Amino acid sequence: MSKAGTKRRPVSNLLGLAVLGLLHERPMHPHAVAAELRERSLDRSFKVRTGSLYDVVAALERAGWIEAREKVQVGSRPERTVYGPTDAGRAALIDWVDELVRFPAEEFPAFVSAVTYLGVLEPADATSALRQRAERLRGVVEQLRDEHQAALAELDAEGKPRLFVLEAEYALHMHEAEVAWIEKTIAEIESGALSWPG
Repeated sequence: MSKAGTKRRPVSNLLGLAVLGLLHERPMHPHAVAAELRERSLDRSFKVRTGSLYDVVAALERAGWIEAREKVQVGSRPERTVYGPTDAGRAALIDWVDELVRFPAEEFPAFVSAVTYLGVLEPADATSALRQRAERLRGVVEQLRDEHQAALAELDAEGKPRLFVLEAEYALHMHEAEVAWIEKTIAEIESGALSWPG
């Protein structure tokens, strides 16, 4: 383990975590994995591109974390390989999730980079930009809240636990917290409590 508590692993792309997680539920082919990620709105959490997905599947197979189970063909569609996790893949998934939960990692969101240089804008332009961002985020929050409620109802109907939508709750709370921070910052700029470069 490094000083940050993270291990070097043969597959470090977080899309690999998503693929392992889905294959842990049931074997499937990469096309079905991509469809499932979109169906669950997990493409918000994991960057999903067809090429990168197939690269990740190949890397997971090279690492010995997944293996081909069978080839299937429906109608005239091309033959597809169905993958499932190996015992090593199950252990890797558990270890990876445990590590990501335990150890905060440095992340570099674009908004934080912009906030670093907010002072290059005139105060009125900064508040205008922040207001527009907050308004857009409120729309995202509304959509996430609606989707979350629909997902909870579906889980309840299927007798499944709320645990399956925790990532949606986290995203919702993070967006709400960002809106609250933006509103506070706008108020401080307008009141003069946040001093501005000359």
